[in-house]
Amino acid sequence: MEAVTAAWERYAAGRAPRRALNAAGDSTWLNWTQYPDHGPDESLLGPVKGRRVLELGCGTGCNLAHLATLGAECVGVDLSPTRTAKARDRWGDLPGLTFHTAEVTAFLAGRPRAFDVVVSIFGPVWFTDPTTLLPLVRESLTPGGTFAFSHKPPRPGQEPGAVLREARAVSRWDYTGAEWAVRLAAVGFTNITAEVIDPPEGKNGGTLLVRAGR
Repeated sequence: MEAVTAAWERYAAGRAPRRALNAAGDSTWLNWTQYPDHGPDESLLGPVKGRRVLELGCGTGCNLAHLATLGAECVGVDLSPTRTAKARDRWGDLPGLTFHTAEVTAFLAGRPRAFDVVVSIFGPVWFTDPTTLLPLVRESLTPGGTFAFSHKPPRPGQEPGAVLREARAVSRWDYTGAEWAVRLAAVGFTNITAEVIDPPEGKNGGTLLVRAGR
């Protein structure tokens, strides 16, 4: 785990902060894809006001901060101390928003039915063994709760469902939407949908977006 934490710390050191305003002039926003000002917004989660939302791999907290401005009670967890420190520095004064530095499966253990919504945007769902993570996520959701996550789809020609050993100690679980649906259903998720969001014009590579209910 120390090597994985160190890898994410190196990643954090090379990341530029999110800009203060997006193309629409908004100071907070949610972005499911790897492209700025592209793709769906938070509406796919349904109304979030008054709901308890957990983001796995919250990074510097920008997506979660937006949900907090809409009235959600938000909790973010990230393995990188550098990133959660930046999240607290930028968003620590925002009501209804807290950040934790922890490994996500350890954080989820012992928190049954604690959250109405769990999200992961290019986060730990992509980098954590789903046989361990998915049951913990489902257990953490209230009845009727929503789980949503996004990451890049598998590359063409890539072995389906392969676990890739990435550089610097990080593993990645690259599944198609159909493969995620099978794994989600196997642990009791329902109402599962998966779609690939096309990239903006001139860009290559879409974004896989998966949703499921408890």
